[in-house]
Amino acid sequence: MNEVEVSLRVNGVIRAGRCEPRTTLADFLRGALRLTGTHLGCEHGVCGACTVLLDGRSVRSCLLFALQARGREVTTIEGLGTRERPHPLMRAFSEVHGLQCGFCTPGFILSAYEYLREHRVPDRESMRRALSGNICRCTGYVKIFEAVERAAEIMVLETDEVVGRGGGV
Repeated sequence: MNEVEVSLRVNGVIRAGRCEPRTTLADFLRGALRLTGTHLGCEHGVCGACTVLLDGRSVRSCLLFALQARGREVTTIEGLGTRERPHPLMRAFSEVHGLQCGFCTPGFILSAYEYLREHRVPDRESMRRALSGNICRCTGYVKIFEAVERAAEIMVLETDEVVGRGGGV
């Protein structure tokens, strides 16, 4: 078919690949770039499993064409942390058991990341609104909210230690 070249910055690195013009960003990330942390659930933008950050804002990658992200900054779950150095949200989800099957977790973490950038001290009502575009079919959301609150605590502690206010080691 008529493939096109798509080049974008993914997780801080310029990446490129070829795809058909109708290829979604989710399919491009998973297929051409082999970043399988972005999950596909409903493919209608309802479940939030495919959430990524596009220029710092959460978007449903199943609703965007890869071409729409050309030349832009995309952050996937792989860009937030590693097994050796997990992001505080990743640590908190594990620590307070904020996940069960894990399918929705990358989308929740990226949505929560955006939320915590704007709400250093989270509250349940604004958190519910911010995460309402993500669906978990396993939990009652309580542990997910606890994980976001715990991540906020960890982030404050780490920031205080970095600037010398927390009495860190």
